[in-house]
Amino acid sequence: MITLLDIDPTMIAIGVAAGLLVGAVVTYLIVSKKKATNVREAELEAKRIKDDAERSAREAELKAKDVLREAEAEARNAADKQRQKLEAEFQKQKNEMREQEKRIEKREESIVSKFELLDKKASTLEERQQQIEKLKEAAEKANLEISSLLEQEKKKLLELANISQEEATRRLLDQLDRQLTGEKQQRIEKVEKAITEHADEKAKWVISQAICRLASEYTGETTTSSLALPKDEVKGRIIGREGRNIRSFERITGVDVIVDDTPGTIVLSCFDSVRREVARRTMERLIEDGRIHPARIEEVFSISEKDVEKEVIEAGKRIQFEANVLNIDPRAQRLLGRMKYRSSYGQNVYKHTVEVAQIMGMMAAELRLDEKLARRCGLMHDIGKSIDHEVEGGHPHVGGEFLKKIGELPEVIEAAAGHHDNVLKHTFPYTSLAAAADAISASRPGARRESLDRYVQRLQSLEAIATSFSGVQAAFAIQAGREVRVFVDHVKVDDATAAVIARDMAMKIEDELTYPGEIRVTVLRETRCTEYAR
Repeated sequence: MITLLDIDPTMIAIGVAAGLLVGAVVTYLIVSKKKATNVREAELEAKRIKDDAERSAREAELKAKDVLREAEAEARNAADKQRQKLEAEFQKQKNEMREQEKRIEKREESIVSKFELLDKKASTLEERQQQIEKLKEAAEKANLEISSLLEQEKKKLLELANISQEEATRRLLDQLDRQLTGEKQQRIEKVEKAITEHADEKAKWVISQAICRLASEYTGETTTSSLALPKDEVKGRIIGREGRNIRSFERITGVDVIVDDTPGTIVLSCFDSVRREVARRTMERLIEDGRIHPARIEEVFSISEKDVEKEVIEAGKRIQFEANVLNIDPRAQRLLGRMKYRSSYGQNVYKHTVEVAQIMGMMAAELRLDEKLARRCGLMHDIGKSIDHEVEGGHPHVGGEFLKKIGELPEVIEAAAGHHDNVLKHTFPYTSLAAAADAISASRPGARRESLDRYVQRLQSLEAIATSFSGVQAAFAIQAGREVRVFVDHVKVDDATAAVIARDMAMKIEDELTYPGEIRVTVLRETRCTEYAR
């Protein structure tokens, strides 16, 4: 039996070395095999990552193309919308330019017609100037003849009476003054007699003065409307950033908005009362809603405009029943409804029109005329006031032309067109009734508003004109300026001269003052003798 001790140590070392070598070789082979396996796996993983990256790149490219197509489509849609919007704005501006061109053409035609009228007036003035020159020549000849006659009279007087030339001149002038005063009085009486004989309207006017039993309430109206605000912070929202909201409101409504330091109040200003009413309702709704911006302003304005238009139509229907007049053309009915928002010297035209129609009906009944036709004339007499701010010309002319267009009766047309003209030049008596009823309604104290300063100034001017005449002791304006009573010196002024003073004073008042209705001039001359019984 061989033991470990019997083996040579050298052999043991060789064996150990051989074992280590074999282990190392085996270990190297195993490690090399694992490295090869890892390399192949890494290559496969790299290939997979590359394939995933390429696939992701292709997908990203496809997505990018889709996004690009969507962006291009959105851009085209936006461009189409912008183009349509620009085309609409361009068309709108084009239409506005056409309307403006039409208005300019109408104004040019009006200007041409005015120039033609001026030419005619100029030719008429030249003819009158020639006539005046002829009259002047005749007057100069007459003056020369009168001067020669006066010289002859002076010589005769000096020969017959042993008086000075100054005394003879004074007596002669006094005689001429008395003769001229008497002649003027005779002419005034002759004209008044002719008016009394040829104007039946004079009697109708006297009757109309007694018809003052119809009373109505009036509300003074101006060209502005004040609007109360819940708080002052609302003013900032009304104005908007850099004034955007207030400019949009003024442009859309056509009304000026006045925002000042007055606490809790803004003012809307416009001469068109219907437009001002629409703007007032629009502003109230915007303040109540709280949303104030240009788009909302347009929306609320459209709603308010429709509401006011409905009220205008309803007012046009209601005024027929108040005046008891039927079968009114719808176009005229709408204009009558607009009178609800129209005022004249602070007097509401709607109520004034109803009152005139009722007064004309009363006067026609007293004069045994057609009462229904009279009320119809009264209802239509001021219809031109609803359109005179849109059409050139005064409201009588504009109203008459409109009534002709809708085929109204001749009596109604003449009453509307001529109620402010000379009452003696009319064909139908209803025109004179319209003038009388219009004066009664407008002249009643309180019917039309007048500021205190203007009222006092008018009374002072009236008294100043009256006291400017020679022989006047005192003058007093009474009955709210409807009459002036003048007291004259009975020594300096006789009865004939008093009549002349009254006529001259009335003519001077007509030339220098502006007033509604008429003013009566009464000249009083009296002699008072006083004695005391003791």
